[in-house]
Amino acid sequence: MDLDRRNQWLRGILDLCVLALLARDESYGYELGQALERAGLGAIQGGTLYPVLLRLQRTGCVTTRWQEGDGGPARKYYRITDAGRDCLARDGEDWLGFAASVAKLLDEGGGP
Repeated sequence: MDLDRRNQWLRGILDLCVLALLARDESYGYELGQALERAGLGAIQGGTLYPVLLRLQRTGCVTTRWQEGDGGPARKYYRITDAGRDCLARDGEDWLGFAASVAKLLDEGGGP
């Protein structure tokens, strides 16, 4: 996959992907990055992920707490809020509709 194209797509959907992961359970940044990679989104650099987490915190979609690490530094854990769940539901529905429209166009145009 073209890396520039992938990065453009991620800019539009990474917030929702992070909220979807946090809807499952609270997590810290590195763990979220690993989960996103396992989900098939590729490696997400901290310089991309942490601004998303900060924006979600500033908009009230996530809260944070610090927890001492097991033999390591403390970790900042992120947890989805009710506002974040509302955003995930609303914007997730919008995304699914948009993605379905794109898929239909690709299918009709002889795409994959």
